[in-house]
Amino acid sequence: MSVPLYQHKAEFFKTLGHPARIRVLELLSEREQAVAELLPEVGIEAAHLSQQLAILRRTGLVASRRDGATVLYRLTTPEVADLLAVARSILGTLLTDRAELLDELRGDTGTASPGA
Repeated sequence: MSVPLYQHKAEFFKTLGHPARIRVLELLSEREQAVAELLPEVGIEAAHLSQQLAILRRTGLVASRRDGATVLYRLTTPEVADLLAVARSILGTLLTDRAELLDELRGDTGTASPGA
């Protein structure tokens, strides 16, 4: 029996469900980078970063190559950067909507709220 597409999608989004992995993908969407460049930007220990990169490699979201003693990481597809940009846009909309609702609840809109 084959696995339904929605289940594969759920596994894909689980892979994205870690802040360090999201940050790594954001950084790699800018350009190919070495671990030494990623470490200060991600803000986790080297061993933990290596684990997160291994997960991203295993799922096929990033690839690595050697340049002498340095291992460089890159996104395997530009659509990953597009996905992150769409997620940022969605979050911006949600947060704006929530801020407007919060303003209404606080009575910051200049109109009295019923029942307040």
